[in-house]
Amino acid sequence: MTDSRLKVVIPMAGLGTRLRPHTWSKPKQLISVAGKTVLAHVLDMLNSLTDPQNVEFIHIIGYLGEQIETYVRQNYPDIPSHFVLQENPRGQSQAIYLAKEHLTSGPMLMIFADTLIDTDLSFLANEDADAVAWVKEVPDPRRFGVAEVSPEGWVTRLIEKPTDLSNNLVLVGCYYFKHSEDLISAIEEQLERNIQLKGEFFLVDAVNIMLQRGLKMRTKVVEHWLDAGTPDALLESNRFLLDHGRANVCQPEVREGVVINPPVFVHPDAHIETSVIGPYVSIGAGCQIQNSIIRNTILEENAQLRDLVLSDSLIGRKAEIEGHPWMLNAGDNTELSV
Repeated sequence: MTDSRLKVVIPMAGLGTRLRPHTWSKPKQLISVAGKTVLAHVLDMLNSLTDPQNVEFIHIIGYLGEQIETYVRQNYPDIPSHFVLQENPRGQSQAIYLAKEHLTSGPMLMIFADTLIDTDLSFLANEDADAVAWVKEVPDPRRFGVAEVSPEGWVTRLIEKPTDLSNNLVLVGCYYFKHSEDLISAIEEQLERNIQLKGEFFLVDAVNIMLQRGLKMRTKVVEHWLDAGTPDALLESNRFLLDHGRANVCQPEVREGVVINPPVFVHPDAHIETSVIGPYVSIGAGCQIQNSIIRNTILEENAQLRDLVLSDSLIGRKAEIEGHPWMLNAGDNTELSV
């Protein structure tokens, strides 16, 4: 019997090396941006589904994956969730194949959890195509995968890391498949034929096998595609999200000794004294800030800052910093006095 629930597969087994020191102590999907974890932004996108409760999560976890499991069970307790361990990551296709026992039939949505897109998923309730790939035009596609599309609008081929600029319709890391079992079958063939690039089994090669078998795939263009894979990208995404509805302090707020320059997100449990906050600052729960000027910065929960002029920075959980630095990338539990 076909399972009608939408299986939402999220590969998250990478080490997140580009976000160290923060990822020494937590997965990159649990880093905060605009008042929520990256993972929460991804999962909350599912609220646009016609029936957001008729879903099932399949999280592919690895390094520090127990934190992902704890977070999901605490914050999304009503959604059935599975956690599949990918101990030795060898690419996207291998990650999905490890979850094959949960993908025996029915529709699936695959989302990479280090990119954030702005899309309405309600159209999937009436989707006629066998598959959908979300795309965006970019100036230089060579670091990404791209989709070749026929004049009739059907995808003919996916190309991982193209060598030229002739096709800039970049795959943003979100795919829908009406029949998950067909993807698993294609990945099996990919693994058997050892179709890989630099030691990794990329999903585009499995999709190409499906296209050769007659898959009808179309593209869905997104206007906004945000990256959460590097410190600079996180800060840029934070700015965009605060500018587009994620701020909770949108007007200058009068507090004794405190000036707020919007847009900013300030958790209600944060405590601020004699400081100038913003623009583009996100402050997590339990943070304590005294005598500081902070701009374009993300502070994770329970960070403590005193006597600082701080800009363009990421400050991890429970970090304690005092002094006068201008820019920092300080991980969890850092203690620094300058």
